[in-house]
Parts: sequence; C-alpha cells; structure tokens
Amino acid sequence: MNGRTGTVNRIPITKARVNLGAVVKRVHLNGEYFIVEKDGIPVAGIMGADELEDYLELHNPKVREHIRKSHQDFLAGKSRPAGQLLVELQRMKPKDVRRPSKK
Repeated sequence: MNGRTGTVNRIPITKARVNLGAVVKRVHLNGEYFIVEKDGIPVAGIMGADELEDYLELHNPKVREHIRKSHQDFLAGKSRPAGQLLVELQRMKPKDVRRPSKK
C-alpha cells in the first residue's frame, strides 16, 4: 500500500472539527480513513480525494459496464501481454499512430 496504513479510525464530530487539519493530513499522507460520529452514531466518512474519485467512477453504470465487458474479453482470450503491444507500437511508423484530434 505504499506506506499507507488503511487504518479505520472513529472520531467524534467535535474532535474532528477541532483537529480537521491533522485528520486530513493523516488521510492524505498515511491513507487512513475516519468515520465521523455524532452522539456515537456514524454520520460521515473521510477518505483521500483520489480514492473517492475512483469509488465514484466505479458506481457509474457506464464504467461498470466497460469493466464487465473488458473482463469478458480477457476471459475469452481477447487480450495480449502489454510487452507484445509495446513491441507492435514501436514497429509502427509515426504516421500509423493515431493521435486524438484537437477540437
């Protein structure tokens, strides 16, 4: 996990408010998670922004469908090792490589 702990901490909302800078620093640097509680009831979670974006993407139906389809292609043998793809790309002439057009 690249030095990240993945530790889940529970913290009262009043303590989180007073120590928000330190909490966010631990989330960002250590990969920790915080469950914020109000009167002992979990009401919110704090996690890193990159991980939250990944989480939200995975809940997008179009992304989930793309992952499902890619997995089916992989199981059907419709994939090749990355090294093979790189060799093929290196053999292509520069004009053969398609670049996205600028709009």
